[in-house]
Amino acid sequence: MRHYRQYGRHGFKGFYTMRIVRGYAGLAPMALALSMGFTAAPALADDPLDATMTPEALARDREQIRRLNADQLAYVQQRDTQYAQGWREYAGASRADAGRADARQNDTRAPAASSSQRDYAQAQREYAAAQREYQRDLAQWREDVAACRAGYYEHCAR
Repeated sequence: MRHYRQYGRHGFKGFYTMRIVRGYAGLAPMALALSMGFTAAPALADDPLDATMTPEALARDREQIRRLNADQLAYVQQRDTQYAQGWREYAGASRADAGRADARQNDTRAPAASSSQRDYAQAQREYAAAQREYQRDLAQWREDVAACRAGYYEHCAR
């Protein structure tokens, strides 16, 4: 009996361990991939101080490094030229806007309004007129309510 309680009905102690191992079975391929990733070594660049490098290999290395540096320098110079041109255009546009704003402030004539500005001004006038009409109607309604409460029932029909 002790044997059964100690080892379970399967006869070995590892029954619950096996259930746990089955639960982590999907992790084995991932662990294998990670271990392979950590053991892969990156490709090493040529070492110019390496005694085994031939003079031709050293010359090829120097030429490749010179070419890569020249390419990168050309890229950076082109990029900086484009940035500078963009900043010049921005500064010129800002100065032109400031000049136009100064001219508008100093101009005694009324500037010609665009159609959208005219539409906006017309909409503002219409809104102000509608607001005045609403306030008049509200005042009239309040007078009618006060008159109705005062006993003038002809004002209550409204």
